[in-house]
Amino acid sequence: MLFIDFYNAILNTSFAYDDLPFSVETIKVTKGTRLTVYGQLEDSLYFMNKGIVEMTIKSYMTEKIIDFFFEAELFCGYTSFLDQLPTDVQTTALMDSEMEVIKRKDLLPAYDHSLEANKFGRIATEQGYIRKSNREKDLLTKTAEERYEEMFRTHSDYISFIPVNKVAKYLGIHPESLSRIRKKMNS
Repeated sequence: MLFIDFYNAILNTSFAYDDLPFSVETIKVTKGTRLTVYGQLEDSLYFMNKGIVEMTIKSYMTEKIIDFFFEAELFCGYTSFLDQLPTDVQTTALMDSEMEVIKRKDLLPAYDHSLEANKFGRIATEQGYIRKSNREKDLLTKTAEERYEEMFRTHSDYISFIPVNKVAKYLGIHPESLSRIRKKMNS
């Protein structure tokens, strides 16, 4: 899915890229590329066409994985994108990826003169909130096994591209525990 398809689906429109009230640039990044680094001001909103990125945050002496983003998903250091304070998250490509980028300097002025851009921003923010809220609920109410099964069900095409230790870190368990869960699922 391309960003324009996502945009049209959200707004129930049939725009072409030239009709958008802001510019969109397609980029390709290699595995290991850091799109957002700790402490920077987030100036871009990304839409994943193909690939996977992880979002991490520093915690004491370690780094925790907040989330993975896959095809047809928007992502960025959203708090920094909104308030323009240094970000406390980092996003890194876990495989060679293709994404589309919307610059903050292009998007925010579009809110002032385009009802569609404004509606897109609102809906994208709502979807981001729902995603975070559901993740929080899952962490509080589901076991690591249930969360892995959900991840496997929704993103089985990509799971093999994520190192086991990263999936375990995301689930908040040791890699050995994840191995037992995977073994149980395969038997």
